[in-house]
Amino acid sequence: MESPQFEPRDPGYADRVKDSFARQGAMGTLGASLGSIEPGRVVIELPWAAGLSQQHGFLHAGMVATALDSACGYAGFTLMPEGAGVLTIEYKINLLAPAKGQRFRMVGQVIKPGRTITVTEGRAYAIDDGREKLIATMGATLMTVTGRDDVKN
Repeated sequence: MESPQFEPRDPGYADRVKDSFARQGAMGTLGASLGSIEPGRVVIELPWAAGLSQQHGFLHAGMVATALDSACGYAGFTLMPEGAGVLTIEYKINLLAPAKGQRFRMVGQVIKPGRTITVTEGRAYAIDDGREKLIATMGATLMTVTGRDDVKN
């Protein structure tokens, strides 16, 4: 994925992403961690774990979708103003190959930022014996939420 250059609206965007990610129980349950954080681009990494697998031993597609959704959401969040929250309002995932690997890398990238609606793309990679393979793609639409006490940062 090519990385367009975006200017964040909040210079503290990286700290906001880190703080929000630390509060997200789902990512903690998956054992996920933040990789890189750049304006309009976020990488989430996670190890394979038996408790996250399906019956054939691959990482379950629901786990891939969950982590990829968060990567896309946080990519959009990097460009949102201070005090805003982010919610996914739609996504579509293409599962391209079984999620077989020791580790996984989810990359979220903003395609078109907006004041209210942001469009992102994501790519999920399995890392197996040092080789990286594209296993899924995602298109996601996000909403910038302001003025709500139950949805912020």
